[in-house]
Amino acid sequence: MSFENTKTKKILVVHGPNLNLLGMREPDIYGSETLDDINRNLIQLAGKVGVKLEACQSNAEAELVNRIQLTMSDGTNFIIINPAAFTHTSVALRDALAAVKVPFIEIHLSNVFSRESFRKKSYFSDLAVGVISGLGAKGYVLALEYALTSR
Repeated sequence: MSFENTKTKKILVVHGPNLNLLGMREPDIYGSETLDDINRNLIQLAGKVGVKLEACQSNAEAELVNRIQLTMSDGTNFIIINPAAFTHTSVALRDALAAVKVPFIEIHLSNVFSRESFRKKSYFSDLAVGVISGLGAKGYVLALEYALTSR
């Protein structure tokens, strides 16, 4: 990955509930990579081009809202978020993302459109720069590549 004109200097990756169980939880749906594997890879890729990347995960909605709100003052230029189950339920996370006005990409490891009908509704997609769904952990890398080259 080579990005000579990297404009983004700080990226926040937000992982929602149950993603701490990646690698153990339904690997046929979510893959065998752990959350630590995904984070380590993203931090390494961002570091190669001098970009700071921070990753956080919580099963608690309030913790995620608080972390997103911090982007208003911590220099974050871009957010990559896998809201997980909060995708279909969290007006609070949606409102936080709308309030901070930091561009973001919504990520889903599985193809939510090939699953249960309730998973097809997202509270975030209409605010997102883009949505990546169904590409497993590779989706995070693609989102990072975009973030590194966006304004």
